[in-house]
Amino acid sequence: MTRKTLLYKDAGVDIEAGERFVQLIKPLAQRTFTPGVRGDIGGFAALFAPDVSAYRSPILVAATDGVGTKLKVASLAGRYDTIGIDLVAMCVNDVVVTGATPLFFLDYLATTRLDVGWGVEIVQGISHGCLEAGCALVGGETAEMPGFYHEGDFEMAGFAVGVVEEDKIVDGSAILPGDAIIGLASQGLHSNGYSLARRVLLEELKWGIDDEAAGLGGPLGEELLRPTRIYVKTILSLVQQFQIKGMAHITGGGMPGNILRVLPRGSKAVIKKGRWKIPPIFTLIEKGGVSEEEMWRTFNNGVGMVLVVAASEAEEISHKAQESGEKACVIGEIVAGEGVEIV
Repeated sequence: MTRKTLLYKDAGVDIEAGERFVQLIKPLAQRTFTPGVRGDIGGFAALFAPDVSAYRSPILVAATDGVGTKLKVASLAGRYDTIGIDLVAMCVNDVVVTGATPLFFLDYLATTRLDVGWGVEIVQGISHGCLEAGCALVGGETAEMPGFYHEGDFEMAGFAVGVVEEDKIVDGSAILPGDAIIGLASQGLHSNGYSLARRVLLEELKWGIDDEAAGLGGPLGEELLRPTRIYVKTILSLVQQFQIKGMAHITGGGMPGNILRVLPRGSKAVIKKGRWKIPPIFTLIEKGGVSEEEMWRTFNNGVGMVLVVAASEAEEISHKAQESGEKACVIGEIVAGEGVEIV
């Protein structure tokens, strides 16, 4: 009796599909390459030669993040072209709050079985995000893990590295009572709070991805898949012109959790919620049964990035941000005390 010879493909891993995928995404990565990139996609490791000639004491800044359960929404909608942008945004926005310039990016994609079609869609989004952030997509990893994920499930993680002059690091230490807080508008939910958003909108209210909810101006799925805004170019322009004392990327934990991370002792942030219009998606979620307090500590509520600056420069900085394409306004102030208060 002849024993059947098993292949890796019989166990659920298609090497040929993986190789085809790499060849398809190579051009997407190559279009993001900056002068520092050495080599090409497909090696064991990425090589990058940073130009630090303009730095006296360069410091590397690194961040890693994912997209969370927004991936579930992408699967339900069968649309994968925006979540790659989210992946880049979540990492480079964390890098730039230190004042650093993002240099390069890597991604990790794991799934039960690689679908080359939607895999390429994802990398198209990653490539788009890297171009928007001005960093190079230098490599990544794609893993087929049959038996580990449910059929159709997948996970993503991103990794970004940047550089900043040591004496120009923005860390919040210069923040003082009397400073102003500027908010840069978000593009909807961005990439946090989706477990709660899905619970309310899809399970409790029983809306479908293709349903049009009042005030959204389009299908629910389109609103939920609106990508995270990338603030890199605006912020790098601002830090070259002004003293930005502290910055916070508003992700999970909302304004209270994230602004607190950059406040020195003796400084309290007071956010005045009437200073900007909260987008309809947040109102819909709150009306679906979420308390106001939970909304503030879970979602960005329309503000994706916060800058703390001297009050005397706040209006000029807001105007410059608007010239860069942002919706920006003064949303609060720093007072003596501790913590973050929403009034």
